[in-house]
Amino acid sequence: MRFTRKLFNGIAISAIAAAASLGASATHAADKITIMVGGYEKQIYLPAKLAENLGYFKDEGLDVELLNEAAGVDAENQLLAGAVQGVVGFYDHCVDLQAKGKFVESIVQFSQAPGEVELVSTKHPEIKSPADFKGKNLGVTGLGSSTNFLTLYMASKAGLQPGDVVTVPVGAGGTFIAAMQQDQIQAGMTTEPTISRMLKTGEAKVLVDMRTVDATRQALGGTYPAASLYLESSWVNEHKEETQKLANAFVKTLKFINTHSATEIADKMPKDFYVGDKDGYIKALEEGKGMFTPDGVMPDDGPKTVLAVLSEFSKNVKGKQIDLSKTYTTEFVKNAK
Repeated sequence: MRFTRKLFNGIAISAIAAAASLGASATHAADKITIMVGGYEKQIYLPAKLAENLGYFKDEGLDVELLNEAAGVDAENQLLAGAVQGVVGFYDHCVDLQAKGKFVESIVQFSQAPGEVELVSTKHPEIKSPADFKGKNLGVTGLGSSTNFLTLYMASKAGLQPGDVVTVPVGAGGTFIAAMQQDQIQAGMTTEPTISRMLKTGEAKVLVDMRTVDATRQALGGTYPAASLYLESSWVNEHKEETQKLANAFVKTLKFINTHSATEIADKMPKDFYVGDKDGYIKALEEGKGMFTPDGVMPDDGPKTVLAVLSEFSKNVKGKQIDLSKTYTTEFVKNAK
């Protein structure tokens, strides 16, 4: 009888331990979040990989997987398909998608300037302003991407009509450079470190610069909130705890960027992000890191600028009633620990 009781107690304890183990595993699995980044080697999206390398996701008890996608529009599609829980991409997608009846919101606003530059091939000195885009092929990361939005806006503001220009999806990095070298595109919008690589070889020059807040105001008429972490509003409402943990990790990352030198930040990034030129990478980051917000908070005038830009050329947005308050939230960044 005593043996039977001991055996029963042993089985019960084992069962409790197994259940606890299963419970812990279930909790861990629930915390796994997949985030698609629209090119995590781009400096504009640097906070994604930096947060991972600094261990800030793990500090929050999150198991975050970062997936890489060359164009933000493709990352957006993955989100809407339910393949990923979040996207590191441009805030303007939140506005564009609401016009299509889809609700996503920026949870952490990484930057207040696009960090983009319109480069012109030095083979085409006739292109002196966006008014000269007529009849040209213009490189963008993808059709429907933020680079596509900004390119069409510049053409429209210069008085060009739809159809006057052709936007060509060429990605970034090596594919963008090859397209310009082969004259498949005569100008195009891209980011660091691609910008510095092309300027260094003398194959391109800057036509429109949106790497700083001041330059962005000059080009677009106001602050243009760009890189962000955005999620579907329905997911946020159902996963407040996980959303807060993500905000905690990214706000700490933005504070790190704001309080460390470009060299210190670069040392935390994968070596292949330098594309063989660490000094050039650091120089570009030094000049451009002012585009990042210090705290993840949406700039007050930003959403209105984005809406004005999209309304200029987009049939989806023009004339639509857009509730900007539903395209972003500051709830989580203001509660970040």
